[in-house]
Amino acid sequence: MPNWHHFSVKAQAYLGYLTDNYSGVHGVISNPANIVDSRFKSEINLIGASAFISNDYYKVALNDLTNSNYDFDIHGIKSPTANNNILGNIDVLGPSFMFNINANTAIALFSRGRVFYNISEINGNTIDNFIDDLDENSDFNVNEGDFYVNANSWTEIGLTFSKNLINNNQHFLKGGISLKYLQGLGNVYTTGNNVIIDYDADGTDLGGGQTTGSIDSQGEIAYGYSNNLEDNIEDFEIVKGATGFGADLGFVYEWRPEYEEYHYADKEGNSIPYKNKNKYKLKLGLSITDIGSINYKESTETVYNITNTLNEDDFDDQDSFNDILENLYTEVTSASATKSILPTVLHLNVDWSLNSKIYINLNTDLALTSNKVNTNKIANITSLTPRFESKWFSFYSPLSIIQNAGFKWGAGLRFGPLYLGSGSIVSAVLNQEMASADAYAGLKIPIYQPRFKDKDEDGVMDKIDECPKIPGPVENNGCPWPDTDGDTVLDKDDRCPEEVGEVENHGCPWEDTDGDNILDKDDACPHEAGPEENNGCPWKDSDNDGVLDKDDECPQEKGTVANKGCPEIEAVVTETVQKTLNEYAKTILFNSGNATIKIESTNALIDIIKILNEFPNAKFTVEGHTDSIGTVVNNQKLSESRAAAVKNFLIEKGIDSSRLSSIGYGESKPIATNMYKDGRAQNRRVEINLIK
Repeated sequence: MPNWHHFSVKAQAYLGYLTDNYSGVHGVISNPANIVDSRFKSEINLIGASAFISNDYYKVALNDLTNSNYDFDIHGIKSPTANNNILGNIDVLGPSFMFNINANTAIALFSRGRVFYNISEINGNTIDNFIDDLDENSDFNVNEGDFYVNANSWTEIGLTFSKNLINNNQHFLKGGISLKYLQGLGNVYTTGNNVIIDYDADGTDLGGGQTTGSIDSQGEIAYGYSNNLEDNIEDFEIVKGATGFGADLGFVYEWRPEYEEYHYADKEGNSIPYKNKNKYKLKLGLSITDIGSINYKESTETVYNITNTLNEDDFDDQDSFNDILENLYTEVTSASATKSILPTVLHLNVDWSLNSKIYINLNTDLALTSNKVNTNKIANITSLTPRFESKWFSFYSPLSIIQNAGFKWGAGLRFGPLYLGSGSIVSAVLNQEMASADAYAGLKIPIYQPRFKDKDEDGVMDKIDECPKIPGPVENNGCPWPDTDGDTVLDKDDRCPEEVGEVENHGCPWEDTDGDNILDKDDACPHEAGPEENNGCPWKDSDNDGVLDKDDECPQEKGTVANKGCPEIEAVVTETVQKTLNEYAKTILFNSGNATIKIESTNALIDIIKILNEFPNAKFTVEGHTDSIGTVVNNQKLSESRAAAVKNFLIEKGIDSSRLSSIGYGESKPIATNMYKDGRAQNRRVEINLIK
């Protein structure tokens, strides 16, 4: 069996980079339809790697990780629950290429190495207790229930075919499929069924007054692995017969409302699309990736009954997890391991083009596999990614919500053949406590779609440009527009083409529309007369309190003229007032054992009412307290009744009921000891406190 005593998880693929229309052959990772009608004639990926980790058990800040004195227990934050999850992957895209055969068809051939690691539904308290090596001074009991752990590594060779399906002016649809041959490199997994662990720190008597811990467990554990992992990792070799097939399927729809602007006409008048430009305003992508499995023919799965009671010394003497199972528990069955299921994912993608270089992308990756035996699974991720995109340079900054890990902010870039980034780097630099992390980088050779010849770079093909050496618009056949009045505003945009005017006024001279002697170009309110000192606008009174904003010290809050537009300041309940209020409240007396207020408490209540009336907008809570004589339940009810009796008295004497609430605390908040009569007398009290 493999020596699998300690786990580590690496990293999910290329967050941010896959939104780029210049991601090239990488596009097949999320959607095989991406490569057709792309901005590349061809592209060769030399090497690229991405790594990702996510969990809901442990968080740590980057500053702490770089500390040479980093301590797992001190610097990080653990969040153990009954169902903790840890997952991650490494994705290496090896030599790969894509090629657009023609305007409607593209192919890609890619090589890829991948590692997936999933730990699902693990009780975090189990992790804590076993990481601490069974603290001899602490008993614990953990109902682990069912859990799933698996790791799988494989390579794949894939062939992608992508084709334009519909090209109907504004509406464009393309589809693609990738078929993949899979070679397994290694697989190991374990599952638990109704597992319960009970540790008693001194439950085993060793004699002579010496004890050691006792570990009582029950349930079943299944442990499977490919046979190439049976020996030490130094003797690793590729497992024989570990093969499988996978598939990816995807579609991309583009809405092209201005499709005519992305076509030029040749001499024969044929409409030809620009190959080097994105044409959509909105792009929608839908795909399913990693459909399939790997069958490790030379593999073993052993099921153990772990119902047993062990002493801690025997447990500590074992070198690995499999030694514990083999030597201390009962083998039930042994057979071939189950197939390793690929991490099937549904990808939903929306890309909005603000202009030719600025985009907003919304992407969701949803796992279609669940927590089952030997099944790989991704963390569900939703990302919103703004990006700047051009031929040789792109920059993107994904903001992501990651399952079990929360919000992450990253950044990445593509600079010619180089691409690198991380979906969590900004969060890390800001020193946020992280439950996930990722990074990627790579190198490729891009071969871009050709541009048509345009000597004057005016967007009009030289073959049809009537002024090929002078820039001009397509609408004027490549020639510049005239400017009859010489005011630098072209006649086509000049509302006064025969009269010199201002550029800001569409080629016409400025007017004073509202007649306030301030020209429209300088008038902040050109259609409404106002004084010059307010930029031609009338003075406002934003809060409608009769005081103009220019004279109003509180322009957004209604006030009085006498107070310069600000509201009169209300009296504030000070600590002294609060103390006085409670000194009166503590003198309120009740008949023994009930909530009837004694007549001698009337003067104190009247003084309380006077204080409350001085603060008509303040709200208070009446709190009842008792000593510990009697039962807790009776004391609680008595405190509630007495607090309510005081509140009702105050309401009957004119205090607005909306300003008062009551609550009883019973004997839970003593201010003196209940052992003596004087202390109990102090604890039998009523308090009236300001609600802040």
